[in-house]
Amino acid sequence: MVNIAVLGYGTVGSGVVEVIETNWASINKKAGNEINIKYVLDLREFPGDPVEKILVHDYNVILNDPEVNIIVETMGGLHPAYEFTKAALEAGKSVCTSNKELVAAHGPELLKIAKAGDINYLFEASCGGGIPIIRPLNSSLTADEIDEITGILNGTTNYILTKMDREGSDFADALAQAQANGYAERNPEADIKGYDACRKIAILSSLAFGRTVNYQDIYTEGITEITAADIKYAREMGYAIKLLASSRKVGEGKFYAMVSPMLVSSNSPLFSVNGVFNAIFIHGNVLGDAMFYGSGAGKLPTASAVVADVVDCAKHLHRNIMMSWSSKTLSLMKIDDVEGIYFVRVAGTPSEKMEAVRALFGQVDPITIPSVPGEFAFLTGCLSETQFAEKAAQLPGGILNRIRVHE
Repeated sequence: MVNIAVLGYGTVGSGVVEVIETNWASINKKAGNEINIKYVLDLREFPGDPVEKILVHDYNVILNDPEVNIIVETMGGLHPAYEFTKAALEAGKSVCTSNKELVAAHGPELLKIAKAGDINYLFEASCGGGIPIIRPLNSSLTADEIDEITGILNGTTNYILTKMDREGSDFADALAQAQANGYAERNPEADIKGYDACRKIAILSSLAFGRTVNYQDIYTEGITEITAADIKYAREMGYAIKLLASSRKVGEGKFYAMVSPMLVSSNSPLFSVNGVFNAIFIHGNVLGDAMFYGSGAGKLPTASAVVADVVDCAKHLHRNIMMSWSSKTLSLMKIDDVEGIYFVRVAGTPSEKMEAVRALFGQVDPITIPSVPGEFAFLTGCLSETQFAEKAAQLPGGILNRIRVHE
C-alpha cells in the first residue's frame, strides 16, 4: 500500500480525491500498488464530507508519519507551500503538485533535494492543466533539440478573447462573463496581465532548454489593451488574437521569451484553439512540429494530471526520475533586440497619413474596414522592438494600438 496525503481541499485537491475514488481500481493497477489517501490537510472543516474522517489541521501529523510516502500539494501560492514541500522532500517523501507559482520560483532547488534523497518532485499539472506536456518534454522528446515552445497557456484569457471575437464584446464585458461563468477569479490580475502564462512558459522553457529561465526576466504583456476594434480588424484580415507565451532559440546561444497578445493566422494550428482550451506548440530539430491540445484548466482535468504524477511516484518509490533542469540561469536576449512584424492602428484616413506612414515604415498598404471609421491599420515589415518604438514615436499623432504578429 502507498499512502498519500493531500494538502489543500480546494478545487484541485478535492478533484484529486474524486479522481482516485472514481478510478481507484485502474489507478491501482497502473501504479502496481494500492493508493490510499491517509490524510487531507485543510484549515476548514467539511462536516458530512467523507474526508472528514481523514481531515487534519496540523501539517506535522503528516510530516512525522513514516507511513506517508507521497504528498500532493494543491494549496497554491508560495507560502506555506514552499516550506511544506521542502520539509516533505527532506523527510524522504515524494511530492506532486499543480502549483506553477512554486515550481517557477523554486523548481531547481526542490528537484535537487528530491534527487539527493532518491525521491521525486513532479509537476505535470503546473503548466497545461490536463494536457500532458512535462512528461513528453522529459522523456518522449529527449532525442530532439527543442528550439521553440509557443502556447496558449491560460484558459481565462483565451475564453475572453474568444467571447470578444464571436460576440463583438469589449474587454470589460467579456471579463465580466468569464467571472460569472467561473472561468475568471474575482481578482483576475494574474490571468489578464499575463503573469500566469509567464510562469508556465518559464517552467516549460527551463525543461526544454535545460537551464533555468527566470520568469521575472520574461517580457510580459496581458490582454487588457485589446479592444473590439482590434478584434474586428483581425477577423477581416483572417487572423485571431491570442495571448501567446513563447520562447525561442534564434541563434547559437541566443534565446528570447515573451508573453503577449498576438495576431495568429488561419494557417496556424493555434488559430482554432478557442474557449477555455489550451494548446502548446513545440518545434524540434528532428521531430519538426508537434502540438499538444486539451483542457488547460478545470477541477478534474488538472486533478487527472496530478494523479498521473502520483502513479509515477508510486511506481518509482525511492528511485529518482531524472529531469533536465539545471540551476544555472539561461541568459535571455533583451526584448529590445527581438524582431517581428507588427499590426498597427492609426487615427485618421490613409489620404491624410499614408505619406508619413510610408516615410517611416516603407511601402506598407493601408487596411480599412467600414465598421471602424476614422482610422486605418497596416502591417509593418520585420523590425526589432527598438526600431518599431522609434518609428512609432515619430508618427504624427502617434498610434492607437499595436499588436505583434505570430509567424
